Amino acid sequence: MTDAANTDRWIRWLNLVQLVLAGIIIMAPTVWMVLSSFKPSFEVTAYPPTLIFMPTLDNYVELTKTTPFLSYALNSLIVTVGSTALGLLFGIPAAFAVSWTRISWPAILTLAARMAPGTLFLLPWYVMFRQVGMIGSYTALILSHAVITLPIVIWVLLPSFDGIPRSVFEAAQVDGCSVTRILWRIALPLVASGVAVAAILAFVFSWNYFLFALVLSNGDTKTLIAAAFNFIGEGSTQWGALMAAATLIALPPLVLAALVQRWLVSGLTLGAVKG
Repeated sequence: MTDAANTDRWIRWLNLVQLVLAGIIIMAPTVWMVLSSFKPSFEVTAYPPTLIFMPTLDNYVELTKTTPFLSYALNSLIVTVGSTALGLLFGIPAAFAVSWTRISWPAILTLAARMAPGTLFLLPWYVMFRQVGMIGSYTALILSHAVITLPIVIWVLLPSFDGIPRSVFEAAQVDGCSVTRILWRIALPLVASGVAVAAILAFVFSWNYFLFALVLSNGDTKTLIAAAFNFIGEGSTQWGALMAAATLIALPPLVLAALVQRWLVSGLTLGAVKG
């Protein structure tokens, strides 16, 4: 066996070890959360931790009895779907416009807005919505979450639109197509998998976003992620119910990603190679 072959073998093993370690680091908290949700309350915070226990659904029963869980889930769905749809409605034309004109500063501006901490937008949003009487409304939550979803949609779709050969657009223009028609009739079907990825990422970010949901909602519009905060008290924390709530909150994005895995993979690689 040559030195080059030995080197390649060690590199493959090193990559495998790194992958396993990364998987353990990423999955360990999730596995611990799920296991804790099925533990009796007194075992959740036991030290040393118990790895062998009798599973119980008491935490889930407590969750449904002490909170209007289905109402919170419906609120989360309304806000997430609304903000995702709004992000796609404005993000798709915006990404196409940036790709079409080759002007990069609008995309950089949206990226800067995404990189800014949510607290930077929270006070202006709160003051504005309070003045117009929209605190606690679905509209306020959807608009504020759209601040999160719009930059995601634009930056996910930019490589997809850039990956379409310019000759396709030029041929459409020769045939008399307007820019709007080129977008909706030609470009959009070609980047459908990219749109699916953008929609999934926007859904996940909006579903999991805590700050705006906590401050801009009320009892009627509170989302799951904000409602889970109720289990954390000043004197004590209901860890069992909190773990059960966190497990249920994590399920929809995981199920959605599993259902569209094929489109997710193809969409993430779309535009990676141009030409």
